[in-house]
Amino acid sequence: MIDVIIAGCGPTGLMLASELRLQGLRPVVLEQDAEPTRIVRAMGMHARSVEILEQRGLLDRFLALGTPFPLGGFFAGIRKPQPERLDTSHPYVLSLPQTITVRLLTEHVTDAGVQIRRGAEVRGVEQDEEGVSVELADGTRLRSRYLVGADGGRSTVRKMLGIAFPGDPTTVDTLLGEVELTEDHDTVIEIVNEVRKTQLRFGAMRLDDGVYRVVAPADGVARDRTVAPTLEELSRQMRATAGTDFGMHSPRWLSRFGDATRQAEHYRVGRVFLAGDAAHIHPPMGGQGLNLGVQDAFNLGWKLAATVNGWAPEGLLDTYEAERHPVAAAVLDNTRAQMQLMSLDPGAQAVRRLVARLMDFDEVSRFLTEDLTAISVRYDFGEGPELLGRRLRDIALKQGRLYGLMHRGRGLLLDQTGRLAVTGWADRVDHVVDVSEELHVPAVLLRPDGHVAWIGEDQRELTARLTTWFGAAVG
Repeated sequence: MIDVIIAGCGPTGLMLASELRLQGLRPVVLEQDAEPTRIVRAMGMHARSVEILEQRGLLDRFLALGTPFPLGGFFAGIRKPQPERLDTSHPYVLSLPQTITVRLLTEHVTDAGVQIRRGAEVRGVEQDEEGVSVELADGTRLRSRYLVGADGGRSTVRKMLGIAFPGDPTTVDTLLGEVELTEDHDTVIEIVNEVRKTQLRFGAMRLDDGVYRVVAPADGVARDRTVAPTLEELSRQMRATAGTDFGMHSPRWLSRFGDATRQAEHYRVGRVFLAGDAAHIHPPMGGQGLNLGVQDAFNLGWKLAATVNGWAPEGLLDTYEAERHPVAAAVLDNTRAQMQLMSLDPGAQAVRRLVARLMDFDEVSRFLTEDLTAISVRYDFGEGPELLGRRLRDIALKQGRLYGLMHRGRGLLLDQTGRLAVTGWADRVDHVVDVSEELHVPAVLLRPDGHVAWIGEDQRELTARLTTWFGAAVG
C-alpha cells in the first residue's frame, strides 16, 4: 500500500512530497498533464516561503536562479519604501517564475526517491477505514493510506468528495500571456509606467529570454473560463488600455484570471485532504497564491508523516484544518480589499489615497507587509506570550543559526538554560543547548514546521507540551 497519494504536481504537491519523504515515507505524485506546463502563474516567493526553503536546506539552489527584490509596493500596488524591522532574516521577495520553482522542487523530490506519474488523471476516489482507493483514467487502481488533493482550483478530488466551495464568483477578468514585442524596450517601460498611474491591471515585463509577460484588463467576463483568450483579444485590450499593443506577436501562451474568491468548507474528509488552490482560490493580488499552498503543505506534511509513522498524538491531523483554514480566509479578505483599492471608481480611489497616507506610518506598512508575506501568522495554541504559535525567525546562535538545525524536519527544543530534557522523545525532537542574543526567553519548543509550541523553563510544562505535539514518550 502507498503511504500517501498526492494529486497534483505543482508547488503545493511537490513541497508536500518533499516533507513526507524527509520523514521516511514514499509518496506517489499523480499529475494529469503529460508534460510540465509552460504557463507562469506566479512570479515569486515571499519571505515565509523563503524561510521554509532554508529550514529544509533547499534555499541556495533557488537563490542561484532567482532575484531578490525589496518588499515595498506589494499591497495593492501602493508604492512605499520597504518597512523597517521586518520579523524575518529574508526581507525580500524572491523573483522566480513558477516554472523554475516547479522544476527545482521536482529535481529535489525525484533525487530523494519520490515517484511522479505524469499523464495520470484521477477519475475516481473511494475510501474506507483502512485507506483510499484511487482510480485513474486508464483504469489503473491505486491504494494508499491517505490522499491529498493538490490539484488546483478546479480540483477533481474536491468535487468527488462533495466538499462545498462557497465564495464570490468572478466579476472582473484580466488577460495575460507571454509574447514577443517589436517595440523598443525603453518605449515599453515609459508607456507602462504612465498607464499604471491609473490602471494597475496593466503591464509588460521583460523576462530573461527576451519574451514579455503582458497583462491587460479584459472586456467583460468570459463565459467559459477554460478557453484561453486569443492573441487578437489580448492585442485589442492592450490598445484599448494603452493605445498600443507594442507590436506583440508569437505568443508562447495566453491565459486569463478573475477575481473569484472561494474556500472549501472543509480541508479533510476522512483520509482525504485538500491543499493549495484545491482548498482556496483568490485574485493574485500581492502574489500570495503559490506561497499559501506551499505553506499548507509545510503544515500538513509532518502531521501526515507522524500519523503514518505511528507516533502522532490523537487529533493531530485535525489541527491542519483548524490552523490553515483561518489563514486562507484572511488571505481571501486581504485580496478582496486589494481588488477594491485597485478599482477606478472614485470612492475606491479615495480609500486608496487614504490607505497610501496611512502606509507612511512604518507600523502600518510593516503590519500589511508581514501579513501579506505570512510571517505574522500565529496559530492558536492557547493563552501565552505573543511568540507562542508564531514561527521563529532564523535567529543567530552562538554555534550557528537556528534554521541550519532544522533540515531534518524534526521537533527542536532550543534550551538556553541547559537544565531541560526531551528524554522519551529523542527519536522525534532534537535538544539543542545554545544561547542567542535574539531570543529573550529561557527555552522554546519548536514543531517541525518551526512554530513555537511552548515557551518557558519548567520541565513539567515542557513534558506536557511534548506529549501534546509529539505523542507518548518512548522508553
